[in-house]
Amino acid sequence: MNIIIVGCGKVGITLAEKLDQEGHDIVVVDNRTDAVDNITDTLDVMGIVGSGASYHVLLEAGIEKANLLIAVTGSDELNLLCCLIARKASKCHTIARVRNPQYNDEIDFIKEEMGLSMTINPELEAATLMSGLIKLPSAIEIDTFAKGKVELLKFQVPENSILSNIKVMDISPKLHCNILVCIVERGEQVFIPSGNFELLSKDVISIVASPSNAIDFFRKAGVFVNQIRNVILIGGSTITVYLTKMLINSDIKVTIIEQNLERCEELSDVLPKAMIINANATYKNILLEEGIEDAQAFASLTNYDEENILLSLYAKKRSKAKIFTKISRMTYDDIIGEMPLGIIINPKLLTADRILQHVRAMQNIKGSNVETLYKLVDNKVEALEFYVRDNAKLLGIPLERLNFKPNLLVSCINHKGKIIIPNGKSTIQEGDTVIIVTTNKGLNDLNDILL
Repeated sequence: MNIIIVGCGKVGITLAEKLDQEGHDIVVVDNRTDAVDNITDTLDVMGIVGSGASYHVLLEAGIEKANLLIAVTGSDELNLLCCLIARKASKCHTIARVRNPQYNDEIDFIKEEMGLSMTINPELEAATLMSGLIKLPSAIEIDTFAKGKVELLKFQVPENSILSNIKVMDISPKLHCNILVCIVERGEQVFIPSGNFELLSKDVISIVASPSNAIDFFRKAGVFVNQIRNVILIGGSTITVYLTKMLINSDIKVTIIEQNLERCEELSDVLPKAMIINANATYKNILLEEGIEDAQAFASLTNYDEENILLSLYAKKRSKAKIFTKISRMTYDDIIGEMPLGIIINPKLLTADRILQHVRAMQNIKGSNVETLYKLVDNKVEALEFYVRDNAKLLGIPLERLNFKPNLLVSCINHKGKIIIPNGKSTIQEGDTVIIVTTNKGLNDLNDILL
């Protein structure tokens, strides 16, 4: 597709890099010459210096032939204006990053009236992800397919668990649960397990299941810890506000520590059921006084990565809480990878990933049948959701009779809304969506999974 990206910040750079890797024709637009040069020097993309809200600049960028314009500048209003002008100048689809909470209650109206294909709110996305992980304490990562009907959940096998030294094929019969183990991480090794693969303590495994079946599995497997009932959040950011509202609605007690008095007063108005503490959380006595040792979840959400890292390390040392650490700088990935920082929350990466998913769904309309794609385990594994068309070579054939590529697993079939964890007798029909987990790269069509 021909895609124009307005805004060459961290999200714009990430989008340009990933969309370029997937073979799209990319044009980036930004007012800053150095920002445009930074991308065009490293990627095979075209760069235009100018305002994305300028009709003439968009014409130069090729708006008349563009399939999609993505506006991810630092200004919500500029992003919306770019999309509005793009819609007037062509019939392309438009995506706008809109961060201001004031627009949140009106976002459906804005989207409809401006003809936007998608709006994305990084802070809301981050809060939604964290809320799901807090409400399902055993999981350390959750990805969704089939419009939320199927989840891919990652967790670590505890020591002395019923899952230790059990073969993958024996899990469902033994626990009477409907799940499928599709990825096993053991140290630096990554496996797409066969039925005979034996799990060990401390393996990090990913399962495919419906939300209700996932909860049933965690309970029966003995890895479903007690429901989290109290949470400490550091920093009164927008993410904190969104997350607190979600948690309070689930009867979870929330304590917020914020050092700016004026912001504390604002938080007290919008979050009357939360405990608001005006203090500097980097003073260790503050965290001790506010019950860090008894906290069940802890999230460091300030605007300073270094502060978040230090606070999470301290919380990990003094408590058994589930830890979340907000990191904004993508260059820290290699450094922090080995630190015990719990779950890393990067709103910018989340934004880029959500937009990429939407782009893949657009491709489905244009002929590709990849609806959703997640890159997992440091890009070593891909989980793809395919829409099954009438040209699929495997229609109606039992899976046990098909010759699949190695290191590939048919993990789930969505048949008219019914979620099926497949076995050898299962078949795939036209109109189904199918989730494939594999270490093979570059699968663009369901037929590509066959030898």
